[in-house]
Amino acid sequence: MTEVYTPPEGPPQGVAPSREIHGLMGNDNIFAMIRDLYRELETSSIRGMFPPDMEAASKRSAAFFVQLLGGPPLYNTQYGQPAMRARHMTFSIDESARKVWLGCFRTVLEHPERYDFPEEHLEGFRRFLEHFSRWMVNRGS
Repeated sequence: MTEVYTPPEGPPQGVAPSREIHGLMGNDNIFAMIRDLYRELETSSIRGMFPPDMEAASKRSAAFFVQLLGGPPLYNTQYGQPAMRARHMTFSIDESARKVWLGCFRTVLEHPERYDFPEEHLEGFRRFLEHFSRWMVNRGS
C-alpha cells in the first residue's frame, strides 16, 4: 500500500474567503467564473484529471464555491459533505498539477469585473486558493 503524501503545513488554517462575496456576486456570476475556469482547465495539461463532461463538472464545482463564498448550501444538498481532499484522492495530484490548476484560476481572476468579483475580497480569495490547492496535493514531487 502506497502512503498518501500529506503537505507539511497540513490543512488550510484561517484562510477561508469572505462569506460576503456571494452576496456581492450572486450565484450566476460564481457559476460563470467557475465555467470559465473549467474552459481554461479543458485545454490544460491536467485535462485528464477531469471527467469528459466539463460543463457538468464545472456546475458541481460552482456549487461548492457558491456555498464556500456564503451562498446557500448547494454542494451539501446535491452531493453531501464537500470533504474535498478525500474526494480528490482518486487523482494523483502533485505540485506541478497544483500549479496548473492554480494558474488556470489566476487567468480567470485577471478579469474579476466579468463576474462582479468584489475587488476588496480578491486578494483574500487568491490567498485561500493558494492554501486550498496546497492541501489537495496528495503525491510528492
